[in-house]
Amino acid sequence: MSVFLVDLNLPKTEIIKTEKDKFGDILITIKTTEDSVACRTCGKEIFKRHGPGRERKLKHLPVLGDNTFIIYSPNRYVCEDCKDHPTTTVKPYWHSTNGSHTTAYENHLLMELVNSTIADVAVKERTTEESILGVVERRVAGNIDWENITFLGVVGIDEISLKKGYKDFVTIISNRVDGKINLLAVLKGHEKAAIVGFLKSIPTKLIDTIETVCVDMYNGYINAVKEVFKNKVPVVVDRYHVAKLYRRELDKFRQKTLQQLKKELKEHEYDQIIGATKILRRGNERMTDDEKRIVKLIFSYSPELMEAYSLVIKLTQIFNTYLTKKEALVKFDDWISLVNDSKLTCFKKFIGSLKKWKNEIANYFVNRQTSAFVEGLNNKIKVLKRRCYGIYDLKHLFQRLLLDLSGYELYAINIGV
Repeated sequence: MSVFLVDLNLPKTEIIKTEKDKFGDILITIKTTEDSVACRTCGKEIFKRHGPGRERKLKHLPVLGDNTFIIYSPNRYVCEDCKDHPTTTVKPYWHSTNGSHTTAYENHLLMELVNSTIADVAVKERTTEESILGVVERRVAGNIDWENITFLGVVGIDEISLKKGYKDFVTIISNRVDGKINLLAVLKGHEKAAIVGFLKSIPTKLIDTIETVCVDMYNGYINAVKEVFKNKVPVVVDRYHVAKLYRRELDKFRQKTLQQLKKELKEHEYDQIIGATKILRRGNERMTDDEKRIVKLIFSYSPELMEAYSLVIKLTQIFNTYLTKKEALVKFDDWISLVNDSKLTCFKKFIGSLKKWKNEIANYFVNRQTSAFVEGLNNKIKVLKRRCYGIYDLKHLFQRLLLDLSGYELYAINIGV
């Protein structure tokens, strides 16, 4: 018969016997070998044994695919110095007081839960969803512990909708340090008051480590950051949200122009410019010769569209050029003057936003920080919602996001830890 040894890695324990039950599960009976414990009343170390506590059966890491259980009765000690001589039961650190698993097995469950669902893990581990939920509640924080944070770096604030139709908004606050994204908060709604409340909870020593706060153009976020941090922390309005705004205005103008041309042109003439919308959304360097011909044709029909297209390219080039903040502000003013000198009105609404948040938009040119990492996190949240058929409890959403983002480093299997 072949024999191999398995290290249970349960310190201060000794195996009494091993056996298999009728279900094929491995049962390992152990005893603890410590010789003292701190009194739960006075805190002194006590050494006098007072019999065993109730028997515990804990699920441990599987061995060769078989369920494995640890069975033991913790020792109790009596304190002769305290009144009424209270007893204290030993609580080994390798399992939770109220849990039915060893810590190593709980780590294993949490690792399995990363990028998965509670239902799937329950099936694979032959356990119940309630049992796994209990592990999540005991082991995964429901909010940020500032004691574990030493540096905040770039902070991002954005919103997502928990339901279709843009209902039940929540605000996600995260940060990025050396390429690593960390979750800081999941807040109900997107009102300024909620953001202010959270930002005020950040310890003073950590505020000094914030390099930038990246946001979109939502007033509530920008004003909340300014109210709490004053001028200590620069606010950057994300360049991609800015681009989305001015390109949206171009899209509207393009659609309006094409609708007008459809009325004015003969059918065979209009057929030659079909597909122009998709072509114009791409950069000129990515167009084929055929596509360039179509673009040239539509611009010949509508010089105004060519001018609008040119202005968008000029603004994008400003963001793509390495400028100082001062230089960028001058370039923005020059671009606004170009638009005002033209007969175009399609950028009127965008120019209002550009003027309002010009300083925060220009802050991008200081360190070229963006909230691209926030958008990446939003995509992860969307995948998590679809995978779990929706998560509406904010604490549970925080826990599941924390697991997906940091589960591998927080719960990497290290038996007995």
